Amino acid sequence: MDVAEVQGGGPTARRIVLGAQLRRLREAAEISRADAGYSIRGSESKISRMELGRVGFKERDIADLLTLYGVHDSTEREQFLDLVKQASEPGWWHRYNDLMPPWFQDLVGLEEAASRIQSYELQFVPGLLQTEDYARAVVSGGRPDHATEETERRVALRMSRQKVLHGLHAPKLWAVVDESVLHRPIGGHRVLREQLDHLLEMTRLPNVSLQVVPWALSGYAAEGSFSVLRFSEPELPDLVYLEHLGGAAYLDRAEEIERYSRVIDRLTVDAETPARTRELLAKRRAEL
Repeated sequence: MDVAEVQGGGPTARRIVLGAQLRRLREAAEISRADAGYSIRGSESKISRMELGRVGFKERDIADLLTLYGVHDSTEREQFLDLVKQASEPGWWHRYNDLMPPWFQDLVGLEEAASRIQSYELQFVPGLLQTEDYARAVVSGGRPDHATEETERRVALRMSRQKVLHGLHAPKLWAVVDESVLHRPIGGHRVLREQLDHLLEMTRLPNVSLQVVPWALSGYAAEGSFSVLRFSEPELPDLVYLEHLGGAAYLDRAEEIERYSRVIDRLTVDAETPARTRELLAKRRAEL
């Protein structure tokens, strides 16, 4: 793929695409990572991180690598360096960087680049579908009346993330939640009622689908929450995102993607259909 064809997707996606292009050029030139690292006053591990798109790029480094890899055409070099500038632009979330560990910044960037997001939640409504009050209850640990300024900024960040579902190139969100989520009174009954109303509204969008796994089948297909992010851009591999108390993990090996894809397929079979799920949401809403 020509570098000039890379459009949209935000800086995270561009960084990954650029890294993949650099790896392809290095391998075609039959140059080791160690030698490439030496040429830019770095190390083999630095080249590895660059090729995986996990670090930022300096124009000087990329220019030196292009020369080393035999890319001398001025137009092609300019296209690469333009992509470096785009990949270095801060995302809209940069003002929340003090609240976000690096692994979460990657998730926000990848959500913008994804063509499809499949998620499974055992405990909460997925973050991309939460109301402000529900998010505040979650972020504050169930104490929204004692929300701090930091809590409010975290809520604002979550609300900003949701804009991705309404953009021109909005991803398809296919969420599966455990039935217990509909009964867990996060924030109290009023907040839960409003959250259920919001889910009914959001599932009217053509790019949002929601399914509920009934009590009887709960816990069989998966023991924890996870998301699968898929991309239309061929340079971006599908990813599985797993969050835990100490951080998060991104899985991208083919066998890992296949394993979680089978799980999400099983969950969508075990769960009520989207139409039946809307009926359950309305019924639960009427009970509150």
